[in-house]
Amino acid sequence: MESSMMPAVTEWLYDPTVGKIVAVIVGIIIINVLTRVVRRVLLGRIENTDSRYRFRKLVNAFGALVSVILVTVVFSNKLGSLTVAFGVAGAGIAFALQEVIASIAGWVAISFGNFYSVGDRVQLGGITGDVIDVGVLRTTLMETGDWVKADQYNGRIVRVANSFVFKEPVFNYSGDFPFLWDEIKVPVKYGSDYKLAREIMQKIADDELGHLVPAAKKTWHEMVNKYRIEDARIEPAVTLIANDNWLEFTIRYVTDFKRRRTTKDILFTRIMEEFDATDGKVSMASATFHLVEAPVFNVRLTDQK
Repeated sequence: MESSMMPAVTEWLYDPTVGKIVAVIVGIIIINVLTRVVRRVLLGRIENTDSRYRFRKLVNAFGALVSVILVTVVFSNKLGSLTVAFGVAGAGIAFALQEVIASIAGWVAISFGNFYSVGDRVQLGGITGDVIDVGVLRTTLMETGDWVKADQYNGRIVRVANSFVFKEPVFNYSGDFPFLWDEIKVPVKYGSDYKLAREIMQKIADDELGHLVPAAKKTWHEMVNKYRIEDARIEPAVTLIANDNWLEFTIRYVTDFKRRRTTKDILFTRIMEEFDATDGKVSMASATFHLVEAPVFNVRLTDQK
């Protein structure tokens, strides 16, 4: 029995198809080792985080491409006979893996459609965060908000399927225009010097945010030339409305998309300091309740024995 098995084993070992499979496996192992060596040797020399990330992605993509070429070259004489089988199998796979295929198509759209890139702050599928990785199937976000107020990280890593770019709107906070318009409301008491209040707030806004205006203007003019959009005001502006309780000033300004909370803190702190320095000419308002007239109460006391 053993003697009868030896020819079969020998024939199997010398089968050209087996040899090609072994060659492909060995080749893929070598390619994987080489890509790891290249990443380890060269990544340590790249100081910029964004460049290091892009280089690692490029090396991985090059390794995958070389592996595909290797398989194609080795089995080139077998591909013709497998065309029909591949077609039938492909139809079934496409139906079963339609979400995966949609995610891959989404990755292609993200890569070439300027939806977003690593480092952008986006909202995908109801999740807001900074893009820290764009994979073939999923985009990875460092989430902001939720139980943490304002635009601060909450520590959760969220992976969103790339197919979302075809299903829901993609909100990019930092794409072509890496600034956001924001505003704060400042209530001022009736009887305060409202002209002085406006001057104080305008000066504070110009001092704290004026350095952003040139860069924001330049970027916005590029947006105007690229899209059909109006030429909006970039400089800080102070507006006033009067309501039943106080004078309500609104400061509107552009700021860096990652510094909204910090900017509000700086503005409010300086406004309160400047208002305190006016010796009562300008005062912050608060919700108060004034009892104008009390109803008359008739009280009758009876002597019960």
